[in-house]
Amino acid sequence: MQAMSDAVRILVIDDDPKISAVVRRGLVYEGYRVVEAATGEEGLAKAREHLPDLVVLDVMLPGIDGLEVCRRLRAAGDETAILMLTARDQVRDRVEGLETGADDYMVKPFSFEELLARVRALLRRRAAPSGEILRFVDLELDVDAREAHRGERTIPLTTTEYNLLLLFMRHPRKVLTRDVIMDRVWSYDFGGESNVLEVYVRYLRNKLEANGEPRLIHTVRGAGYVLKE
Repeated sequence: MQAMSDAVRILVIDDDPKISAVVRRGLVYEGYRVVEAATGEEGLAKAREHLPDLVVLDVMLPGIDGLEVCRRLRAAGDETAILMLTARDQVRDRVEGLETGADDYMVKPFSFEELLARVRALLRRRAAPSGEILRFVDLELDVDAREAHRGERTIPLTTTEYNLLLLFMRHPRKVLTRDVIMDRVWSYDFGGESNVLEVYVRYLRNKLEANGEPRLIHTVRGAGYVLKE
């Protein structure tokens, strides 16, 4: 089992409580953090709220089905790994799921051991490649060097500043709530009165705007923060 402090977040969207329970227990035992949803609408909301690293997505859901959930996530620019589950085992069904944007496909019933192996494989495949550079407007983040650049200017970052900026750069134009940021950057609760997030946002802004550049990290009152033009 891996340490919970750096656990990968997995969203399980399935309306079958027995399957959800088996998948949740197994993934939690392996050290993953698991969020559950029973409908397509709830799944989309929790994907926006929790920013999972991987989604286990059933095709047959009440309301919006899994194929439409996948389409909407991809249309919004969400590149989270998606493992699709279905009771339909026809080739055309698997093809439809993959063409919709899923990364892998499993037919029910399945063994948890196989699901776990596929989850691990997808997470390895989605790991940051060597030499990855994230870009937003005139801001660049070198993932390997853990160094930012704005135009020609190099911006040295502390570990926490880097982790915070990386979260923003991986989710541009998305409003990130305080709870999500605290969970993803610090992985534990400082308490409702702590201003540690505000302090580090200020540190980042001071570095990113040191030469009078336009602000990129904006406050959304009552919601959180967003990286946008």
